[in-house]
Amino acid sequence: MAEKIEITICLGSSCFSRGNGKALKAINTFLEENKLKDKVFFHGELCTGNCAKGPILKVGDDLHEEVDHESVVEILNGVFGLV
Repeated sequence: MAEKIEITICLGSSCFSRGNGKALKAINTFLEENKLKDKVFFHGELCTGNCAKGPILKVGDDLHEEVDHESVVEILNGVFGLV
């Protein structure tokens, strides 16, 4: 069985107020529509310590800064080769 891809979204107050709430919904929709929920470990984190560069999304070891609901879809398309 292949190892799951870890996706972590910052849900700290700074990132959440800057739009990670919408990004959270976009990620859940993306994973559901592409039937990828069983291939990822998707969870939130209270603070990544990168508030000045938020909203923050981590995919595996890759840290993505200043994401929004549209850019997270682009990031995930690239990760899963759906571009």
